[in-house]
Amino acid sequence: MAYLLDSDVFIQAKNLHYGFDFCPAFWDWIDRASSTGTVTSIENVLIELLAGNDELSIWAGQRRGSLFRGIDATVTPSLRATSSWATTSGYDTGAISLFLQVADYYLVACAHALGHVVVTHERPSTSTRKIKIPDACLGLGVRFMSPFEMLRSEQARFVLSS
Repeated sequence: MAYLLDSDVFIQAKNLHYGFDFCPAFWDWIDRASSTGTVTSIENVLIELLAGNDELSIWAGQRRGSLFRGIDATVTPSLRATSSWATTSGYDTGAISLFLQVADYYLVACAHALGHVVVTHERPSTSTRKIKIPDACLGLGVRFMSPFEMLRSEQARFVLSS
């Protein structure tokens, strides 16, 4: 199974759960999982992370092309399907416009095209004012889960050495 990570996974990890200073094992696990193709993300997510201009942006920038990959023509039909779903699902015009401009749109389309699982902290919502990743995933038949579900599924272990 391959996982496609949303920007909030990296941001919340840095800010809350797995800070670089006290849980480097999380970041090492991401690197290892990326090297086997288990975990990946997209350039659009990288662009969002680089805007932070912080330790995370430096870390992410060093992984351009390995962890963060560009989207190629094989994703084009899924971009169309995702756009069509967004414009016909009863969302406000502003919500649709915003969704089609941010990484979330490309993330869901890429997962749709490649059969990957989207990993995000977002939860489904009934609001028509913002398109959430899980709602787009549900609409397109794309599987999604939280980072904690992914870590458990992959049996990640962050153990102190003796």
